[in-house]
Amino acid sequence: MHARLIRSAAAVAVAAAGTLTWAPAASAEPAEPTPSASAAPTETPAPDAGSVEIIAKDAAGDALPAATFLLLDSAGQEAGRGQTDAQGKATFPDLAPGVYRLKQTATGSPLHEVVADQDVIVTPGATTRLTITDPFKAAQVLLQAKDDKTGKLLPGATVNIGTGTSTLLTLTTGAKGTASGELPMSSRSTKFWVKEIKAPAGYDLYKPTKTFTAGPGAPVTVTVTNTKTLIDPKPDPSDKPTHKPTPSPSSPGKPSSGNGGTAPSAADRPTPEADSSPDAASSSVAAAPVKDSTPKAPTGSLARTGADATPWLVGGATALIAAGGGALLLTRRSRTDSHADDSTES
Repeated sequence: MHARLIRSAAAVAVAAAGTLTWAPAASAEPAEPTPSASAAPTETPAPDAGSVEIIAKDAAGDALPAATFLLLDSAGQEAGRGQTDAQGKATFPDLAPGVYRLKQTATGSPLHEVVADQDVIVTPGATTRLTITDPFKAAQVLLQAKDDKTGKLLPGATVNIGTGTSTLLTLTTGAKGTASGELPMSSRSTKFWVKEIKAPAGYDLYKPTKTFTAGPGAPVTVTVTNTKTLIDPKPDPSDKPTHKPTPSPSSPGKPSSGNGGTAPSAADRPTPEADSSPDAASSSVAAAPVKDSTPKAPTGSLARTGADATPWLVGGATALIAAGGGALLLTRRSRTDSHADDSTES
């Protein structure tokens, strides 16, 4: 009753003032504190995962099924492993963002080589796509240079091997007449040419350009043949004469090598005057038989020269001088006797 009177009095007072104001009644219960923003627990949402998609093919553009890849995280731990399908595709899902290492462990083909390792970056909520191109295995080339007649292997032959306008390999045969190398391949079958640029010693250059076909990883043998260089025959030194020609014997009256002696020439010898007297004739006949006493060398041997022939030459010259002097003396005496007879008769 008392409370109702109080409320009525309050209502009358408000009505008299013409204004109504609502104020919540105070409560004796303690108010709960409002938590601050800093005191609320912090929760960081997990980032969205990413993925990696791989397409494997060869240099000709054909898909490579059954190619195997390994994905390693930054700590070197395996994060995924996969193999390409018939279209050459492989996917690594649910990867945390970061840098990964992609490693190919198999190509799925005996004709191809694996690629080198590479880094892959995975971003949140995105797919990283990679195209892997596996190269063809190189062809194994064996070069031989042969003699075109005997088939003997020849060292020192140098050839260029290439395709189109490009030279891919240069080989020189060694001591055994062979050389080997690797030819890069761009398809499952490639046509190459071979051209010799240096011939073996003593042989002509093989001028034609040969062609051959090679496949990835397959051995192939290439042979060039060379012809011996023709050389004009030269005279054999053994065909030269082994003996000297035999000189002719010395002529009478000519000087011969010896101790320095010289025989008088025909101009220096006294010549008897022409006379028809018997004495002169007999004198001429007496002087005629004088001959060179130098011994002649036998046929087929060298003539004797030197000091052995000198005494004979000196003796022959002395005999000639003596004979000429005697003939001259007889001639003069005959003329003197003829003049004396003529004087007596007159």
